[in-house]
Amino acid sequence: MNLPNKLTMFRIILIPIFILLLALPISMGAVVIAGTMIPVNQLLAALVFIVAALTDFLDGQIARRAHLVTNFGKFADPLADKMIVMSAFIMLVGVGDNNVAAWIAAIIVCRELAVTGLRLIIVQNDGQVIAADWSGKVKTFFEMISVILLLLNNVFFNNLNLPVGQFCLYVALIAAIYSGVEYFVKNRKVFADSF
Repeated sequence: MNLPNKLTMFRIILIPIFILLLALPISMGAVVIAGTMIPVNQLLAALVFIVAALTDFLDGQIARRAHLVTNFGKFADPLADKMIVMSAFIMLVGVGDNNVAAWIAAIIVCRELAVTGLRLIIVQNDGQVIAADWSGKVKTFFEMISVILLLLNNVFFNNLNLPVGQFCLYVALIAAIYSGVEYFVKNRKVFADSF
């Protein structure tokens, strides 16, 4: 297994740690950063999520520069992204001061599952693995930024009364809908062949 794929697998291993930190029933206290109180478990979960986001950036860069792009990587990398992002949005429903509305989490999770299902159908029918488009990359970027800011209770922007985490969340939602529709429109032949 090459380095980019190992980073992808490492990101998948971080998911249960991330979930556990947010699911802990006991209080671990809180810290104040830039005048914003952040529960310790949310801070630790944010750090785990940041490490996962960095591995996402690194594995793609290394794979392209070192010509280590594999079908496994093209499939597992976006799958790992979807797994951590879906876990984050589900866990953020009702967590923290800046929680995520359940309907937003539901739309994002449904989009992720639908696109993953489409990818599986295409692999099964054509043997072709679809790499992420620019719209999917924009969606992932805003999802990750919004999760980090929401976990950190909008730190650095809270005192300015700028809801940057929530803004990024809505941009991520719009990008999720757009990129999901784009995937299905670009690959509509899959459905034409099925009927």
